This record gives sequence, C-alpha cells and structure tokens, in this order.
Amino acid sequence: GSGGFRKRKHDNFPHGQRRDEKENVNPSSALMKSFKSFQQELDTRHDKYERLVKLSRDITIESKRTIFLLHRFISAPNGDDILYDSEVKLDAVRRRIKQVAQELVGEDMYQFHRAISPGLQEYVEAVSFQYFIKTRSLISIEDINKQLIFTTEDREESNMFFNPRDKLPPTLSLKVTPVDYLLGVADLTGELMRLCISSVGNGDIDTPFELSQFLRQIYDGFTFIGNTGPYEVSKKLYTLKQSLAKVENACYTLKVRGSEIPKHVLVDVFSTKTELIDHEECLS
Repeated sequence: GSGGFRKRKHDNFPHGQRRDEKENVNPSSALMKSFKSFQQELDTRHDKYERLVKLSRDITIESKRTIFLLHRFISAPNGDDILYDSEVKLDAVRRRIKQVAQELVGEDMYQFHRAISPGLQEYVEAVSFQYFIKTRSLISIEDINKQLIFTTEDREESNMFFNPRDKLPPTLSLKVTPVDYLLGVADLTGELMRLCISSVGNGDIDTPFELSQFLRQIYDGFTFIGNTGPYEVSKKLYTLKQSLAKVENACYTLKVRGSEIPKHVLVDVFSTKTELIDHEECLS
C-alpha cells in the first residue's frame, strides 16, 4: 500500500548471501588497497588536526597569562621587571608556535587554519599589548611575522610526533594571516580599556586621553573595512565600539569633574558608569 515501507533492492537477497559476498571481497585488490590508503591518510590528517588544536589551546593559555602579567605594569614598583617577565613568557609561546610550524611542513596551512586561528589571535593580542606599553604604538603584522621565523638547528624535544628522519628546511616560519591580525587587534582594544581604568585608579590622568586617541584611530581604521571584510571582523567592531565609548566616557569625566572628585574615588565612578553603559546597550 501507499503507507508501507519501500523495499530496497538488496532486501530481495537472503541475509546469508549478502554475508557471503562480504567474505568474498579480496583485501589485496587494487580497490581495497586504495580505500586502505585513504583511511590512513584521513587518520593521519585528523591526528595532526587534533595536535594543532591542543597546541593552539596551549598558546592561548600562555598568551592570556602574559596579558594578565602586563596589566600589573601600571601598579608595579618596577615596570622593567614586568616587561622582562612578559618577554620570557612570549618566548615560551613562540616555542609552541615553532611546534605548529613543524607540524605544517609540507602542508597547506589553510586546511588547518581553524585549528590554530584562536591561538594566533591571542598571541597577536599579547604581543601588541606589550608593544603598546613599551612604545605607545601599534605593532605591524610584518613585525609580528618577523618574530615567527625559527631555525631548525635546535629541534624541540617536546614535539614527539615529528619524525626526526624527516628533512626540515633550514628555517621554519608561520605567518599570521591578515584576518588573525585584525581579530587580535580588535581584542586588544578591550585590554586597553581595562588599562585605562586601572591607570586612573593609580592616579595616572594622562594615559586615558592617550588611549582614547589611540582607540579612535583603530576604530576609524576598522570602519574603512566595514562589512566588506570577513564576518568575524565586522562582529568584533561592536565590541571595539563599546571599549572606545567607555574610554571616552572616562576622559569626559576627568575633563569635566576631575578636579572635584578625589583620585581614589575616580575608579569607582568609572566602574559605575561602565556598568550603566553596558546596561543601556543591552536594553537597546
């Protein structure tokens, strides 16, 4: 009837006959050898992808720890010690990135880009944050990629999955893509906003105005891209605008009411106004 199940063609054959056909398959045939090689290739690629995901997670964790360390630069009695410790941590992150470069020798990086992209974005954020603290400017993507060129003389012992018999080029490199760079810079604006609030809490009145001008330049640069860029970039633009509004609000409070509010109370005023801005944006 019309409401019954349709019988498949092989349902007309007895179950035992289908089992005999499977047993009669020749495992040494050219077809079976091809499928076996496909299986090994896919398994190898999947294992490499999972290793890259783990390395990217380690890069993200160490980069975040570097950012947390750099936030202590404002309140630390000796800021040079903080910068030195942050450079040591970033060197450890770059050793992880070197392992990623070893994994990608002879591979198309874009086939594994989704596995390593979160770690590279976090690394860009950490490096650009350190660079801004030292120079009050934005590091370029060319300068970041120059730091990701490695020699293969000292091979990482921790990369146990790399076959030592494989030949490596004299130098390894891993280039940060323009999209990863832009996403990392967009995340940097959130850290600069936190730096603005903490600097006011330490009595630094000049840094918020400097940060406001710097963030405005970054925001203007992102608006040139607009909706023509990747979806992730346009999505980060909203968060960037929030960070800029909070810093500009802090500068407005300093300019208008800075003389009448004690310095130790200013940070509480900024925190309250920041919560109000977040609440209004959620309602809108």
